Order: sequence, then structure tokens, then C-alpha cells
Amino acid sequence: MVTPHASHKLIPMTTFVLEYYSNEGYADLQTLNLVNNYANLLKHPLTLGMFVPVDPDGNILKEPKNYLSWKSLEHNTQKENDNFGGPGFEENRIYQKAEQNCFFEGFKVAYNGYSVVRIVASYDDSIELSFNKIDLKFQTFEDIESLTVFDEIYLSSTALKVIGIK
Repeated sequence: MVTPHASHKLIPMTTFVLEYYSNEGYADLQTLNLVNNYANLLKHPLTLGMFVPVDPDGNILKEPKNYLSWKSLEHNTQKENDNFGGPGFEENRIYQKAEQNCFFEGFKVAYNGYSVVRIVASYDDSIELSFNKIDLKFQTFEDIESLTVFDEIYLSSTALKVIGIK
């Protein structure tokens, strides 16, 4: 697992605005655009696919055998090339594409039952979320902003791109 970077931490909107203005000293168009993008990101309703790889129907994908070894090969890290990885690795490509859709880093499935999925942050077991498969909603949390109650939840490169960072 890649160790999350502190600058990728999910933070409340007010903290984001104050930190950006204290570093920049003024509000240019780019800064205002980042603030707007972050506000829009925080309002996204939560889905299971933001945390763990899921198929198009929202079902959790099982990590393919030897996936981490396969993924570590440089030619398998190309995001836009559908022909990479060689024959016989379709399962890996599907999983990798689903993984790249996640907005948060470091979550793993702790329990996958008939009606409930429980996920935990691999870097802090006290960060635990339950997802109801019946109504397709998280228990207790509704949108990304509601997760700012946790001290440590890390945004993925996908979420950072949505904001306009990196």
C-alpha cells in the first residue's frame, strides 16, 4: 500500500479555504476554481465504489491473484492504454480500472455480507464505515463532507484530479 500523503487528507471546507488563502495570499481565478471544485467534491453522495473497487452494478470486486505483483510492473501502470498487460489479464485490467475510480485511499473490506458491507481504513482500524446493500447507502454518512469528522481520510489521485490538484 502506498503511504498516504498528509496534503491529500480530506479536510472541512473552511479549513481548505483558510489554508489556501494563507499560502497564496490572494484569490486568483485558479484558487477560486480549486475552492469551487473542492466544494462540489464534498457534496458528492457517498458510494461504495469511492472506497473499494466495484463492478458496474456496484458489487465488490475481488482482488485478482498476484494483482499487486502485476500492477507493480511499469507497463501495467498506464491508465489510458486498454491493450497493456498482455493476454489473459482482463480480470486485472477490470480491477485496476475500478480501483482508479476510487476517491479514497487505503480502504479494505472487513465484512461483505448479504445486506451490509463494512469497510475500514487500512491505516486506522477505528475508521470504519458500513454500507447497506439494500438501499445502497452508507449508515451514518451521506456525502463526502460528512466524512470530515475523521482526522485521517486520504484522497486518491482521482479525487485530487477532480479538485484540480496535480
